[in-house]
Amino acid sequence: MELPDKETCYRALQSRDPRFDGLMYVGVKSTGIYCRPVCPARTAKYENCTFYPSAAAAHEAGYRPCLRCRPETAPELASWRGTSNTVSRALALIADGALDGEGKTVEALAERLGVGERHLRRLFLQHLGASPIAVAQTRRVLFAKHLIHETQMPMTEVAIAAGFSSLRRFNELFQTLFHRPPTALRRRSSASRPTTEAGITLRLRYRPPYDWESMLSFLHARAIPGVEVVEKGCYRRTVEIDGSRGSIAVTHLPQRQSLSVSIQFPAVQSLPAIVARVRRLFDIGADIETIDAHLSHDPHLAPWVALRPGLRAPGGWDGFELAVRAILGQQISVVAARKLAGQLVALHGKPLPKNPSTPPGLTHTFPTAKRIATAKSIGLGMPTARLASLKALAHAAADDPNLFRPLGTIEEVIVKLRTIPGIGDWTAQYIALRAIREMDAFPASDIGLLRGATKLDGAPATPKSLLHRAESWRPWRAYAAQHLWAANTNEIPHTERPNA
Repeated sequence: MELPDKETCYRALQSRDPRFDGLMYVGVKSTGIYCRPVCPARTAKYENCTFYPSAAAAHEAGYRPCLRCRPETAPELASWRGTSNTVSRALALIADGALDGEGKTVEALAERLGVGERHLRRLFLQHLGASPIAVAQTRRVLFAKHLIHETQMPMTEVAIAAGFSSLRRFNELFQTLFHRPPTALRRRSSASRPTTEAGITLRLRYRPPYDWESMLSFLHARAIPGVEVVEKGCYRRTVEIDGSRGSIAVTHLPQRQSLSVSIQFPAVQSLPAIVARVRRLFDIGADIETIDAHLSHDPHLAPWVALRPGLRAPGGWDGFELAVRAILGQQISVVAARKLAGQLVALHGKPLPKNPSTPPGLTHTFPTAKRIATAKSIGLGMPTARLASLKALAHAAADDPNLFRPLGTIEEVIVKLRTIPGIGDWTAQYIALRAIREMDAFPASDIGLLRGATKLDGAPATPKSLLHRAESWRPWRAYAAQHLWAANTNEIPHTERPNA
């Protein structure tokens, strides 16, 4: 998406139009500061304003983030950048730390994406107005600023969590950007925050509308015993990253158009990865108004979109976990698959460390691919062929750490997943949709989708006819699928029966 002309951008700034929040930033020459279009400060003169498509572009142009509107709290949108799948995939990898640390270069990132380094830099400048390195650095700065404002973490831990190589480098950069040390930024916040011993809590903003009830219903129906708990409007789950274990809790703050995420985790360097996973799981980055408007061009689908504004496409917490769920659910109900997943966790998951603050019901983390691959027996009462599929999946995931990362086109992703024994087209499409976050993935053979399409058109649908119909829904067929499931049951479906 290219920015509108300067006059349009300036009118949006004058009116503090929330529709542009997260889609553009304004650099003010007279102050050297860049702001969100909803900043409450007095609007700068037209001639002093320069508009940018990303915070990184404004940062690279020499502007520092506003302390009043706090660009780090802007909704982090992704789907509007779908004009470049390569950029979207690169952003997902950068969010996972692909450019944080020694040896993690743009050249290595480009190689993982299957493109040349110069081409990747050119795409970033075209779509984001900044280089990949600038994007990564801006993410680090804004994440650190977020932690400074909303937590009482020691500055050393903030620097580590944000991916800085040293506290000295962290302090120098903040002094350069804000003309004051990071501790001075914290003193501007009068609200007391919980200490790291009790965990930290962050707010993650989204673009409204957001159908929280549907999201929570979806997660509740699939909550794995011991790993996930959904109750009283809150989603809780266990977390394991690089051998460390902890938990998260997510609630909705509709008045703030945000999700509140409480994190209890011993390794602060994993905080960006945890936040990135929360964003994917709850589909916070969707520009849902644009998506709904596109899908509403279909006159048959439009009434269902209007009935469910803000319906999101739930992601998966972990690629391997999601793929295991999909295989367990082949040809059986969600309830039965959930029970099997609970048994798998009890047999092979790691128990959480004893902590008085751990919510009841959270006992184990989901087993890793390596744990399942090396187990002599999985121990589940399932058909032999499906047990073999779980083993094959575990070996594939253990051997290829990029198996569930967005490194190719949707077609390439599906072909790669289908090389694993027991994974057919439905399962591959479902994994691509929820784990890899391919927003154009579409499991056309799903019984629930076919029933929803039949209800939509009043004529029996087949996978072939549904795929033909879905061409007009690209590049957001995953969201159309959510509406078809909702049309089928008048709620987020509780029975998805894949055809492997």
